[in-house]
Amino acid sequence: MVAARRIGMITPSSNTMVEPLTGAMTAHLLDDLSVHYARIPVTRIALDRDSLDQFERDAMLSAARLLADAKVDVICWNGTSGAWKGIAADEAICAAIAEETGIPATTGTLAQIEAFRAHGVSRYALAVPYLAEVRDAIVEVYGAAGYQCVNSASLGISTNFTFAEIGLDPLRDLIRRADHPAAEAIVVVCTNLAAARLVEELERELDKPIHDSLIVSLWQPLRMLDWDRPIPAWGRLLRELG
Repeated sequence: MVAARRIGMITPSSNTMVEPLTGAMTAHLLDDLSVHYARIPVTRIALDRDSLDQFERDAMLSAARLLADAKVDVICWNGTSGAWKGIAADEAICAAIAEETGIPATTGTLAQIEAFRAHGVSRYALAVPYLAEVRDAIVEVYGAAGYQCVNSASLGISTNFTFAEIGLDPLRDLIRRADHPAAEAIVVVCTNLAAARLVEELERELDKPIHDSLIVSLWQPLRMLDWDRPIPAWGRLLRELG
């Protein structure tokens, strides 16, 4: 039986977290919601030209066309490249996908900006596994959009597959180190981390919202579908849907 609503996700080829964690978040909704995936080649996160070129329009459109064959209702680039390439880059990708397929689109970065707006966050703490240069670019991009980073923590890794191998205890430490009293939310930028598994726990401990890229990349497509059912156990964003 085909689910009533369908989300298409474009994921990096070396990502091993998007499908299992999104599947875990939505497994209980099987009759009403299904999530479908296509991949583009991505193996390394840095600011050199070869790394940036992984996220160009042609690869995204090829993946979007395949998802359109499944008659999905919305497409999300479940990646965070716009956070360092610039919000305009993601807006252009979404416009091209919509023009090519007739299906509305979003991205992990645009979803994060919408989460800031929807929850009135202007000051945030940033946790990333990336190189310092990528972290600094994210701070600049979010800053240009009007959002102030009050503290950050990074792990200095560039290999995308390696992000998924980071254990829960190191991720707890990363998020705790990023936190700051002035932060209204903690933002975890990367869709190949297991950090979504910690959001419920660390929101209780740190007493503030945690916006993980995997979670916001599901949250925003659901909002675009006018989804009105809370999804428990994955933090405030999904619990407060509807």
